[in-house]
Amino acid sequence: MTDESTYTPPKVWTWNKESGGRFASINRPIAGSTHDKELPVGRHPLQLYSLATPNGQKVTIMLEELLAAGHRGAEYDAWLIKIDGEQFGSGFVAVNPNSKIPALMDRSGPKPIRLFESGSILLHLAEKFGAFLPTDAAGRAECLSWLFWQMGSAPYLGGGFGHFYAYAPTKIEYAIDRFAMETKRQLDVLDRRLADNEYLAGDQYTIADIAVFPWYGGLAQGLLYGAGEFLSVQDYKNLQRWTAAIAKRPPVQRGRMVNRTWGDPSSQLHERHDAGDFETRTQDKIGEAATAPS
Repeated sequence: MTDESTYTPPKVWTWNKESGGRFASINRPIAGSTHDKELPVGRHPLQLYSLATPNGQKVTIMLEELLAAGHRGAEYDAWLIKIDGEQFGSGFVAVNPNSKIPALMDRSGPKPIRLFESGSILLHLAEKFGAFLPTDAAGRAECLSWLFWQMGSAPYLGGGFGHFYAYAPTKIEYAIDRFAMETKRQLDVLDRRLADNEYLAGDQYTIADIAVFPWYGGLAQGLLYGAGEFLSVQDYKNLQRWTAAIAKRPPVQRGRMVNRTWGDPSSQLHERHDAGDFETRTQDKIGEAATAPS
């Protein structure tokens, strides 16, 4: 590894397969599938292919919230896609050409609809079921502004701060400082918004909260990257209040379990095909816990 203080970028970048650190085995500068593998299809109208990373949790929380609100058409099968190369299977790439989880196939209509990018999935489901999205123009605009804020901001938290703080093969002070500063600025943005509002869009729980919670709520709880103390997350009192309120919601608790393959075995539901699976199919009941994703 070249010392950061002496590195000079070449005129033309070339891929060094050994420079990816923890993710070297799966990162690459090209798209497309690496192997043929069809995706399974269950009996429900919605087929989710995912993993319980923060982006994956957004969709499972949304689906569990819809079901709890009485939308029976939101029943779904959640299939596990491990990000160890499974995301490059031909079937998954056909649903998401970007090879990232989550991906959803909506088979409820005459022609299946593919959806990728978590924000797009949340918006599709909110419009499909008429739920968790304000109907007045001002409320809808506020909700979507915070939804897209999350989509644009989280890469600085995940791919930026999280990568250099937790996963990079060497600790680079400049990179960690740069992304820690931006992450704390984002936490302050949320804390200031929540000082005068129960939820991000106002007094209504929406897809904006569902999108932001797994990332920034997880950080506020100290669950992401072991960085809670480093970022002084306890100082963001309004964010902590909001996080605690959402974390208590039973659909949120269920949604965080789906496609989870690490942690307490009782919190892991690798696949979800029926509401009763939460009681009968968690890993403490059917097998040994797996390791956290790489």
